[in-house]
Amino acid sequence: MSDQPATTDLIASPLHERHLELGAKMAPFGGWSMPLEYPTGVVKEHTAVRESVGIFDVSHLGKALVSGPGAAAYVNATLTNDLGRIGPGKAQYTLCCDDATGGIVDDLIVYLHDDERVLLVPNAANTAEVVRRLAAQAPEGVTVTDQHRDHAVLAVQGTRSDEVLAAVGLPSGHEYMSFVEATLPDWGGGATVVVCRTGYTGERGYELVAPAEVAVPLWDALLAAGEDFGMLPCGLGARDTLRTEMGYPLHGQDISLDVTPSQGRLGWAVGWGKEAFWGREVLKAERERGPERVLRGLLAVGRGIPRPGMSVSLSPDVPLCEVTSGTFSPTLRKGIGLALVPSFVNPEAEVGVDVRGRREIFRLVKPPFVDPSVREA
Repeated sequence: MSDQPATTDLIASPLHERHLELGAKMAPFGGWSMPLEYPTGVVKEHTAVRESVGIFDVSHLGKALVSGPGAAAYVNATLTNDLGRIGPGKAQYTLCCDDATGGIVDDLIVYLHDDERVLLVPNAANTAEVVRRLAAQAPEGVTVTDQHRDHAVLAVQGTRSDEVLAAVGLPSGHEYMSFVEATLPDWGGGATVVVCRTGYTGERGYELVAPAEVAVPLWDALLAAGEDFGMLPCGLGARDTLRTEMGYPLHGQDISLDVTPSQGRLGWAVGWGKEAFWGREVLKAERERGPERVLRGLLAVGRGIPRPGMSVSLSPDVPLCEVTSGTFSPTLRKGIGLALVPSFVNPEAEVGVDVRGRREIFRLVKPPFVDPSVREA
């Protein structure tokens, strides 16, 4: 994320004017101009999600449709996770890996409608590459369509999210990592919205995929309904602190083409028993011998706050790696971070982080840093 002002070549969300009206600080992210924070500030936005409810515009997320006879089978033969573990109406976290190196091209969510229709939601900056790779090898009859700008995505996240959705006439309470299609009331023109029980915050919540043309009335309705539940509009700053508290990796920082699933602690998102997926052979070989480095959590012993790029060392003269993600945790009131630590290091060791010239002590931990409630019934 950047605090530089947005430029005219950035893609504007369908809700851009609403963000400006609310006084949002805008920032470039993944080729889009998106709200970084609102006047309430990141800490209050973060706390709203942990204690009540927040609403995010995440329309920058990619949207790609794989359709046609055998679409689901094709996706299952390319991406890492096993679609055979879920059925229609379910969602799944998965990875698109490079076939030659096993590096992570992107991490994404797959929404399985049926055998002939699969919606993919990749990260904004990687959508074109994921679409390119899938389209290049698609079998006859299977099409891969980039729908990046056709739909808006609003995330309603927090302990009161069910009540907010109910107040605007949308379904809630369905199983974690599942989705249902619903029809908006008259104020939404009867448009179809996909209500997904997914999210990036570690809290109970939903992501709503709706046609771009109804994004404004949907946003307005949700904000109005949320007033009774303490809802705050939230930006990318709070989204980052929330996901870091959960230890969720961010592509481009914690995971990338230079990082494999085993290194990123994402082996659980790989269908190791599948006959085919991109990178299968090289990833299985690495799994057998063990990765040379692993993404670990950093928890401050003192008052240090880690930031990406800061040096991590086992002792002052034994450098190990660099912080990949780091922030102040509003929940724990201390510094937390992530780093790709060499595997020879004790996973519970204390390490030093060079915080502006001072060696601050951190303990290696296994995320999440806070207890999640995302799976609660």
